[in-house]
Amino acid sequence: MKKAFVFPGQGSQFSGMGKELYSSSLRARELMNRANSVLGFSLTDIMFEGSDEDLRATRVTQPAVFLHSVVLAECSNLPTPDMVGGHSLGEFSALVAAGAVSFEDGLRLVAARAAAMQECCEAVPGAMAAVIGLATPEVERVCAEVPGVVVPANYNSEGQIVISGESGAVAEACKACKEAGAKRALPLPVGGAFHSPLMEPARVKLAAAIEATQFAAPKCPVYQNVSAMPETDPDVIRHNLLLQLTSPVRWTQSVQQMLADGATSFLEIGPGTVLQGLVKRIAGAREDVIIEGIQ
Repeated sequence: MKKAFVFPGQGSQFSGMGKELYSSSLRARELMNRANSVLGFSLTDIMFEGSDEDLRATRVTQPAVFLHSVVLAECSNLPTPDMVGGHSLGEFSALVAAGAVSFEDGLRLVAARAAAMQECCEAVPGAMAAVIGLATPEVERVCAEVPGVVVPANYNSEGQIVISGESGAVAEACKACKEAGAKRALPLPVGGAFHSPLMEPARVKLAAAIEATQFAAPKCPVYQNVSAMPETDPDVIRHNLLLQLTSPVRWTQSVQQMLADGATSFLEIGPGTVLQGLVKRIAGAREDVIIEGIQ
């Protein structure tokens, strides 16, 4: 039985996240305090006591989800995984868990990514929407035909795709998806067009940070969002990580490849349970697949 560890992304945060872990584990306390020092502000105060609104700020959300996930993986006495993957931001947690990037470097990259994305959102307004109940080729067709910038951003599972781009184009695509038979097309409460060409300024800013970071060969394959394939070459990992900001999250394809490569145990590590639900939908009727989570 091959074990896959998967790590959640932005949107899984909640007020009080990590507080119990901080109280119960000396190692967790050490790592979280170290994170506060690296960031230059008390992230843990916001995680433990902040409101949902406080946690929604991108510069806080991304480091918070990363920190919760990585510390949980470090302190849970888990077996060595055969493969890892993460949804968007979660890919950074996966890289640290696999030993491709150090804890401190991973945190610095996430903080740089969050700052670049926040700045990009403020300078280049955009939107995202979840399209439910429409076949993937149809969503792709609509995005290709609607004027303006709108693209598939998250292939979450068959029948659940997030689109992203210019606000007007996303609204028009939502209308067209409904006309094509989508059950729902819902705008998402996000500040910008993540995983679309509108994130190009953020990608450029993140490039320097990624190039300056030391990457090592991971102890197990990392299934990256851009390729949906098992990657072990540090140079390839670095390249794909940079492309991630302007490319779609191929989560469906990643999980399908993990299953094809023998994964029968999936453990979601971090806040929330979203990935467990997505993996269940992607695995379908496979009765041999075990899907669990720790948070």
